[in-house]
Amino acid sequence: MNNIQIKKSAILVALVALMAFTRMHHFGSGLHLPDASLAVFLLAGAVMASPLFFGVLLAEAALLDFTAVTQFGVSDYCMTPAYGFLIPTYAVLWFAGRYYAGMHQNTLRSLGWFSAISLAAVNVAFVISNASFYLFSDRYVGMSAMQYASEVTQYYVPYVSGAVIYLIPAAMLYVVFARSAATDAKHA
Repeated sequence: MNNIQIKKSAILVALVALMAFTRMHHFGSGLHLPDASLAVFLLAGAVMASPLFFGVLLAEAALLDFTAVTQFGVSDYCMTPAYGFLIPTYAVLWFAGRYYAGMHQNTLRSLGWFSAISLAAVNVAFVISNASFYLFSDRYVGMSAMQYASEVTQYYVPYVSGAVIYLIPAAMLYVVFARSAATDAKHA
């Protein structure tokens, strides 16, 4: 295994662990970090080309949700036919990461593109997950789409910020490691 494969493997193990440690509490609390799943799917897409790993992350998310509901008393409120729409929700993030990986450069401008693509993908993920919940959960029978949209806007900032609090440190770590590698290459 070469040095790049070792680094990618370490990143992927860290992403799997991050989702495992944060998935139980979607928005976080004083005792718990918010769910890192959105950032994990986006970052994994940026690092790993194999769709097999996307499937591994989906299986991990489902297993963690099942465990949370059956073993830790977490509410099953979201376990409806809409739950299956987490697949396209996370696929948007994965493919946004893949798209960014294809254009990545070690420049400040590239970091701006990463930020823009990440924000767009998280927003699309928010719309998919919430629209599918409205349409397929049977929890909002009789509520108009406008009323529902008004209700879910309260979750928008925690949803986006939950991803951002993981994406910013990830980008900062990347910059630090990229600069370190560039410095090492100059001195070699």
